[in-house]
Amino acid sequence: MEATREIYWNIDHGTVALMYLMALAAVAVMVYGFRERIALWQKGKSLDRFDHLQQRLAHFITDALSQRKVLNVMQGGLPHALLFWGFLLLFIGTVLVMLQADLLAPLFSVNLLSGDFYRLYSFVLDLAGLAAMLALAALAVRRFIIKPAGLETSSADVAIHLLLFAILFSGFLIEGARMAVTEVRDNPALAAWSPVGAVFARPFLGMDEHLVRGAHKGFWLLHLLFGLGFLAVIPRTKLRHLATTSGGSLLEPHEPTGTYSAIDLEDEHIEQFGASVVSDLSWKDLFDTDACMQCGRCQQRCPAHLTGKPLSPMKVITDIGELAGNENGKGLVEKVSRDALWSCTTCRACEQICPASIEHIGKIIEMRRSLALMEGEFPGDEARRACEAIEVNGNPFGLSATSRGDWAKGLPVSIIKGKCDADILYFTGCYASHDPRNRKVAESFVRICEAAGVTVAILGGAERCCGEPARKLGNEYLYRMVADSNIEAIRASGARRIVTACPHCFNTLARDYRELGLDLPVEHHSTFIARLINDGKLKLKPERFTATFHDSCYLARYQEIAEEPREVVRAAGIKLVEMAAFGKNGFCCGAGGGRILAEEKLGTPIVDERLRQARQTGAKSLVSACPFCLSMFEDGLKRADSREPIKAYDLAEIVARSIDRK
Repeated sequence: MEATREIYWNIDHGTVALMYLMALAAVAVMVYGFRERIALWQKGKSLDRFDHLQQRLAHFITDALSQRKVLNVMQGGLPHALLFWGFLLLFIGTVLVMLQADLLAPLFSVNLLSGDFYRLYSFVLDLAGLAAMLALAALAVRRFIIKPAGLETSSADVAIHLLLFAILFSGFLIEGARMAVTEVRDNPALAAWSPVGAVFARPFLGMDEHLVRGAHKGFWLLHLLFGLGFLAVIPRTKLRHLATTSGGSLLEPHEPTGTYSAIDLEDEHIEQFGASVVSDLSWKDLFDTDACMQCGRCQQRCPAHLTGKPLSPMKVITDIGELAGNENGKGLVEKVSRDALWSCTTCRACEQICPASIEHIGKIIEMRRSLALMEGEFPGDEARRACEAIEVNGNPFGLSATSRGDWAKGLPVSIIKGKCDADILYFTGCYASHDPRNRKVAESFVRICEAAGVTVAILGGAERCCGEPARKLGNEYLYRMVADSNIEAIRASGARRIVTACPHCFNTLARDYRELGLDLPVEHHSTFIARLINDGKLKLKPERFTATFHDSCYLARYQEIAEEPREVVRAAGIKLVEMAAFGKNGFCCGAGGGRILAEEKLGTPIVDERLRQARQTGAKSLVSACPFCLSMFEDGLKRADSREPIKAYDLAEIVARSIDRK
């Protein structure tokens, strides 16, 4: 017998016509619902996220079909991807049936669903339906029984799971009833290609054919109602993330990671800096509130949330979404809460793990800008004093700007007076210039350069804070003031290359200053030292001990530099023992986002949790490559239990003491 089947078996033409009318109505309801959502997004400011459209579309299609981001988020990723793939194949199968019935057969007398293609079609769709049901069951167990921390569940989630299960189960009942009449007895060889359908056919085999046909038609109508109801409710429930979550890949920023929009401070027509109402955010910010599936993965990675701070990146997004539904959208900061906003370290752990490509930090910075620039608010008086000191003295410590180069006395370092004739301009940063502990790092870096035959110059008193901490606290005015001063001094020096040991300075000079016109190669000392070693310019006499390495968020996540520092550590003879969270999946020290300038008054110190993770490795040395991280570790170690000693070092210190003096 030919391998095929009758399209719309047991369904009369009038019912088929009714199906198409109902389908049109369901699609119209869905389209109208999405128009309402688009109108909500349009409350936000304009933002161009459709440049490089061909590249964006390719990225979108790849991400959507591969479910790459969903699979990368660990728990629940595989079942979610299987559910998507299963429904996608079932949708394709439905489209092929419609093409066969309404186009190929009546117009071209072609039967696509026949022979080997039909056998494969039946087998693939059977397995797709089974995979989708198993995946749905796994997700239901995770959500309703295991209940991971942070995964919020409501009655709507129960309804959605039941609706999806009803669609799949009724589809197999339809197939089982049809196969009981047409295939299981009459064409068992073909029935074998629908193994799941054959199982569902067994209960119908002993029934009267008229009863089976009646049951089939009833199940068919139920399946139709479930399917069309599913389409209609997509834009009005969390199911809209089927479109918006994948759409996040289409609308991702193409600027370098961690690039945040600058403010034109000279525009006299701007009456509001930052975001105090929903309409102050961009339309993409509001789109993100619909893309969020409330999976909780962002807050499961958030160091502030995990240490008892009132910050949940997920709740920031849902709060904005709730407020966007209000007519005026006022009270944005109050809705999210000041404590939540000031708790963020801008580490980007939330954005990295988010399968929907949601941009949490830009929204937080916009609200901080409103607090800092419009209300003069800071996370504490100590942060206010630090910013005032940066404005007056060029550093958060309030020390004299003329003492900024004092650390270099007696070292082979030249302070630039005219034009720079050294190989590199070392942008020292505030901590290496003024903090006694971090001065040792600067001294070590200079010794490394000396051993490698690299000449070093500094700006001395002409150098000011890079402005990054102030900018992350929302004080764009202060950032621009010190940035313009630094750029002027760097240009006047005639320097050809800049190296800095601070990832915050590195990220700011290499990316943010470029927007302000500084076009010089900027490098972090970890990659600079790695190249000196690889080029044979720096010879090391390896020491032998075990250490663990802490990744600065502004290196690993913002600049994707994680392996080079480890290469340097290994070259120094150190055996690395990794913490559970390392590399791009590392854990913040708590100093980012301007938090280095503010006291940590809520929850437990983030650095204490990171030190606990370091101790679990059994290593006695903790190596990092950031002055902020080193300062946080030193402060944390003063509070630590002396029975578990561990010492903190910068990468440059480890290398400097390993230099082969011969």
